[in-house]
Amino acid sequence: MIKKNKIKIRTNTDTMVAPKFQSLTVVILTYNEEIHIERCIHSVRPIAEKVFVVDSYSTDRTVELANALGAEVVQRKWKNYADQFQWGLDNCGNETEWIMRMDADEFLEPELQKEILNTLPAISIDIHGLLIKRKHFFMGKWIRYGGRYPLFLLRIWRSGKGKIEQRWMDEHIVLQYESKTMMLKNNIVDENLKGITFFVEKHNSYATREAIDIMNQKLNFMKQDNSLQKTATSQAKNKRILKDRLYANLPMGVRAIIYFLYRFLFLFGFIDGPKGWLYHFLQGLWYRLLVDIKAKELEIKCEGDVNKLKRHLLNEYGINC
Repeated sequence: MIKKNKIKIRTNTDTMVAPKFQSLTVVILTYNEEIHIERCIHSVRPIAEKVFVVDSYSTDRTVELANALGAEVVQRKWKNYADQFQWGLDNCGNETEWIMRMDADEFLEPELQKEILNTLPAISIDIHGLLIKRKHFFMGKWIRYGGRYPLFLLRIWRSGKGKIEQRWMDEHIVLQYESKTMMLKNNIVDENLKGITFFVEKHNSYATREAIDIMNQKLNFMKQDNSLQKTATSQAKNKRILKDRLYANLPMGVRAIIYFLYRFLFLFGFIDGPKGWLYHFLQGLWYRLLVDIKAKELEIKCEGDVNKLKRHLLNEYGINC
C-alpha cells in the first residue's frame, strides 16, 4: 500500500512534491513492460491512492519493479484487452471514489498531474467522467497531425459508473446512460520505447483482433457490445459511427487508400515530417490494408460456417471465441 504522506516523485521531465493523495485507483495492464512500468507508475503516484497492476505472467522484471514501487500486482491469463481490463475493474476493490485507466507505455505530464490534483476535490457531483487529451509519440516524434491530436479519451471516472466495451479491438470506457463528463486541458503521453519491430508485431496482432470484430458483425457468432452507441455524443462515438456506417461500406482495400490520403493530405499528416510520414503510412495505410486482408482470409477460410471460423482462430492464432 502506498503511504499517504509527502514524498518526492520522479517524472520523466521534472521533480515535484506530491500533495495529499486523491481518492483514485489507477489500473494498468502489463506484459513484459519493464522498459515502461517505472515511468508510468512514477507519473501517477502523485495523484493516486492505489495503483493496481494486472499482469499477464510477464517473463521480465515488470512484476518486481511494480511491487517495488508500491503497486498491488495480480497475475491473470490473457484473453483480450477488454476482458482483462474489466476483470481488473471488478477486482481492484473499488475502494476509492475514482478509477483511472492507464497503459503501461503512457505517462502523465506534470501539468496534467497538477490539474487532476486540483480538479478532483472540487468537481461537481453530477460529473461522472473526465476526458483527457492524448499525445502520441512515434520514434521520438510527436504526431500532431493526421487527426491524431487531440484525441479525447475517457480515462477517469467515478467507481461503479463505467465499464469497458467487450470487443476484440477498439474498446472504450463507457459510462452509464446520460452521465456527464468534463474535459481536462492537459495531456497524457503515449510513447512506446520498444522500437519498430514491436510496433509492427503489435499492429499485426491488432489487425487479427479487428478482423474478428468484422467477422462478428457479419456472422454474429459472439454477443456484440453496442453500449458506446447509447452514450452521449463524444469523439469516440462519432468516430465509431463513421467507421461502421461509412468506412465499413467502402470496398475492401480501396477504403484503406482513401483513409490514408484523407489523413495525410486533408488532415495535414504530411506536416509531421519524415517520421510522421512513416507513422501515417504504417498506421493509416499498411495497418488498414492488413485488417482487410485478414478479414477476407477469415471469410474465405470459414465459408460462412461459424464453427469453421472458430476452429481456424483457435488453430491459427490460439484465440478461443
